[in-house]
Amino acid sequence: MTTIATQRPAPTVASLNWLRAGVLGANDGIVSVAATVLGVAGAATAVSTIAVAGIAALVAGALSMAAGEYVSVSSQRDAERAALRRGRVLPTLVVQDDPDQLTNPWHAAIASLSAFLVGGIVPLLVVLAPWGAARVPATFAAVVVALVVTGLVAARFSDAEPRRAVVRNVLGGSVAMAVTYGVGALVGLTV
Repeated sequence: MTTIATQRPAPTVASLNWLRAGVLGANDGIVSVAATVLGVAGAATAVSTIAVAGIAALVAGALSMAAGEYVSVSSQRDAERAALRRGRVLPTLVVQDDPDQLTNPWHAAIASLSAFLVGGIVPLLVVLAPWGAARVPATFAAVVVALVVTGLVAARFSDAEPRRAVVRNVLGGSVAMAVTYGVGALVGLTV
């Protein structure tokens, strides 16, 4: 019996644009907000203080990611347009003469902003739950689970090896949380 392997079609520029911005936004939202709230939790135990810092990190980070993606992808699109005008081959374009195949800065900005908000809400909700003394470990654990999920999603859509994507996400996020918690604890002792 012969089995036929089914291959997914190659991702388009638009889908890669959304995926890159979405995964980056979600990971950044998870890690940035978690690091912020854990850093503050290292220095202060008042839930209201942690909430203000977490909400500020969520809003500022989402807007920053959207603006950064828009500017970055706009520059990329400008370079693609210039290359097309000069008749150069662009390996990122599926159809070389189709301007609709160019990267879209609005898609990247919206994907990044939305993903940052979705990712960032995870540590914010967990740290604000009534965990008491378990607040920091519960947040750390929830963030590790969220980073495993985003690593698996990124690997799935890019046909990458899942273990590497997951390990990379979890290690990077764990280091960020541990360092900011440590800094917060040190600052909390001196203030």
